[in-house]
Amino acid sequence: MNMNDLKNSNAPVSTTTINKNEFDAPTENIYEAISIAAKRAVQINGDIKKELLEKLEEFATYSDSLEEVFENKEQIEVSKFYEKLPKPHALAVEEWLNDKIYYRNTDKDA
Repeated sequence: MNMNDLKNSNAPVSTTTINKNEFDAPTENIYEAISIAAKRAVQINGDIKKELLEKLEEFATYSDSLEEVFENKEQIEVSKFYEKLPKPHALAVEEWLNDKIYYRNTDKDA
């Protein structure tokens, strides 16, 4: 997942109401639909966290003294960018509603 895709996402930043019938239509089971979206949200969160840590690592300064704290303007800007992104659960719900999540039920496939 690309960070530009996340920034340009239409996922809501605040709380919005989703129509239950629209949300569970692909599976005909609300619990299964929520479970699929939740698993995708965990994946998205892991990707975002990994990329954030990689970017922050670029700015890391290592010193022997714990008293020295350096404020890095670029590091603060990167952190603010990630704070403004839509939350992983909102991105997962948007992907689910737009049929961008592949899923399969192994019980039904057998």
